[in-house]
Amino acid sequence: GPARESACTVFSRFPAHGRGGREDRMLYVTGDTHGDLERFRRADVRRLKKEDTLIVLGDFGFFWDDGKAEQAARAWLEKRPYRILFLDGCHENYDLLRRYAPQEGFGGQVCPIGGNLYYVPRGQVLELEDKKLLCFGGGQSEDRFERTAGENWWPEELPSDEEMAACRERLAACGNKVDFILTHDAGEKLMDFANVKPEDISPLNLFFDSLLDTVTYDKWIFARYHRDLTVSPKTRCVFQDLVPLTEKPKHRWFSGKARHAAK
Repeated sequence: GPARESACTVFSRFPAHGRGGREDRMLYVTGDTHGDLERFRRADVRRLKKEDTLIVLGDFGFFWDDGKAEQAARAWLEKRPYRILFLDGCHENYDLLRRYAPQEGFGGQVCPIGGNLYYVPRGQVLELEDKKLLCFGGGQSEDRFERTAGENWWPEELPSDEEMAACRERLAACGNKVDFILTHDAGEKLMDFANVKPEDISPLNLFFDSLLDTVTYDKWIFARYHRDLTVSPKTRCVFQDLVPLTEKPKHRWFSGKARHAAK
């Protein structure tokens, strides 16, 4: 009953993710889109169907100047037949994102933008297609000293101590176990390939390092570094690739034949 629901067991309150519907619903992630609608017009993305979900791992890029072209682009994205969830990255206008209030959904909290478009605040543990997903956006801009606060850079690109503490609490409620960790940036221990300068290692990178030691997970997928690269058997950096997190179930007639043949 409701009294027993936890951060990890609350089923989505959004009707679009109700029980039933297609059995072959798919869940995908991709990397930074930087306000480029062509990424959503690619043939592989156009094949996504109603009830499928695409998660963009930060630097979404459609919340920057709030001009007419950007508003039109967001309206187009809201009308996609599949759901789009996005994390925040280094290059987001946090003044714009703050306009959207979080609501319960997908097993955690998300900020509905409109239609099929949702922003995922940092540190949420979502549940989609029977997968638990830790989602944590943000990252420190390398060119932050060349930018102007409130115009093209926001200090909120890095999480507060409260956001990191709240994330640890949500993980503890799940027994520190999730299927996927989805982030924009990565832990320092995962970034040997990126040649990051020591002065650019942020508290967020170190927070992610601490999760390596405390959280059980199947795979960690992050973006930011504009590379499509398998870092280790459990770690992947994604940019342009469309990475499935679920498998298409075998058709019943096929599994039935297989059982019959095995007798």
